[in-house]
Amino acid sequence: MRDQLEDIQKHLDDGYGRAQHLNRVELPKRFYKEVAAGPVEGGFTVTLDGRQARTPALKVPVLVPAAAIATAMAAEWAAQGKVIDPGTMPTVRLINSALESGETSIPAFRDEIVKFAGGDLLLYRADSPQPLVAEQERHWDKALVEIARHFGVSFQPTFAIQHQPQPQTTLERLAAALEGEHLLTLTAMVSMTGLTGSGLLTLGYWHRLLDVEQIWAAAHVDEDYQIGQWGQDDEAAARRALRRVEFDTAVAVLEAMRG
Repeated sequence: MRDQLEDIQKHLDDGYGRAQHLNRVELPKRFYKEVAAGPVEGGFTVTLDGRQARTPALKVPVLVPAAAIATAMAAEWAAQGKVIDPGTMPTVRLINSALESGETSIPAFRDEIVKFAGGDLLLYRADSPQPLVAEQERHWDKALVEIARHFGVSFQPTFAIQHQPQPQTTLERLAAALEGEHLLTLTAMVSMTGLTGSGLLTLGYWHRLLDVEQIWAAAHVDEDYQIGQWGQDDEAAARRALRRVEFDTAVAVLEAMRG
């Protein structure tokens, strides 16, 4: 299962590096003319010249439960030029990763989100400088309170990188909140968790406690502080822009899965 988690997060944790790698390899030529999305038995699919799309490695037929997801995938396929560039197909990559991981990966995906929550970004605070402390408090404290109230749990923040275990009852309740979620929902949640460094922000979004911009700002408090102090170079800005594309893709999948 760990291998499956690493596979699904390859395009999340190092999106910029992955895109750079894709630019260095020879991309496959576009082999289709017409792209469509529509209903089939059991859900929705994407067709390329009338044939159902399949995942690249295991050749799993693409079948998703929401029309919006199939439509987004079809748009990415249709937007390809003379070659197929996976770096420009975030929805296709995310869904393919989920389908190839399969239903047996669901427990591992739930565990991954809870694992992040147990050592969450929001729980490890700076003790200086004061402007950074203030920014963390502004963006993180309200989020923690909302999440704690919603799930009826408590958290134990700490300073710097000193490990602080969270109450077992807290972790159990967070895990219980993920029971019964669909594979694609959990895939998108793992994506958001990896991009933000926070299982708590992800749970907060899925349970409508936090909105998209609150989460993005909270996930980048430390980075934004450093940018304010030292500026941002072009490469860092490019990496952040790619993370935002992946983040917005996860958001779109989650919204489609809400039904």
